[in-house]
Amino acid sequence: MVDARFAGIGMTSARTRDRLVQRLRDQGITNLAVLDRMRNVPRHIFVDEALGSRAYEDTALPIGFGQTISQPYIVARMTEALLEFGAVDKVLEVGTGCGYQTAVLAPLVGKLYSIERIEPLVERAKLRAKELDLKNVRFKHGDGTQGWKSIAPFDAILVAAAPLTVPEALLQQLRVGGRLIVPVGPEGKQELIRFTRREQGGFPGAARILGELKSGPKRRRVGIQPDGKAPAREHTTITDASVTRPVTTTSAPALRQSTMPHAPR
Repeated sequence: MVDARFAGIGMTSARTRDRLVQRLRDQGITNLAVLDRMRNVPRHIFVDEALGSRAYEDTALPIGFGQTISQPYIVARMTEALLEFGAVDKVLEVGTGCGYQTAVLAPLVGKLYSIERIEPLVERAKLRAKELDLKNVRFKHGDGTQGWKSIAPFDAILVAAAPLTVPEALLQQLRVGGRLIVPVGPEGKQELIRFTRREQGGFPGAARILGELKSGPKRRRVGIQPDGKAPAREHTTITDASVTRPVTTTSAPALRQSTMPHAPR
């Protein structure tokens, strides 16, 4: 029996969700499987009941702990980018949050591993995954910048956070041919970038700018090490036929989670 909460009424009804999907189409989302997930995942169960009537607006909403549920467009665009070259089996999601991006992505991949630094959000996401009968997801409470080494390598990694730098550990946990989807840059000027790993060992690879995110995730502050110093950084040039640009990487920055008002995740 379908939980009546999932169906929704009024501002959480099927008609309201259809309007959201049309807005996503108007913004360029074309993957039918992604649009179907955006229509059918009950976003209102991931937010406080008082915000339920706003759940299908194309905007970020607070979920507590200074965090937000992702703007639907950002979720759809990143999911579409991850799936652009076909189905993927093993995926790492960095920044579970309330589990909304997880719920959209899970049925579209083979196995999904999701890591979140705020433990109460991990527990909340686990509950939502159980309610939605998502059986191919594993959650972990931990530092997402370190990835999930015991499970690596991954076919794809989706970073549902905007780091100041690209964590080297995540790049190294991609299999050869694997891709990492991440928003990079200062607030208001972020670009969605897809990194593709080309060789084992070091990281010769390709980076392609997929487009500007005018209201993308709020960038995270770089974490502070135990000695009080910021992590050392190095600059790596990653190129393909369409783009040659420096990409800042770091061995272990802590990804801070998003804050309102325009910080979807």
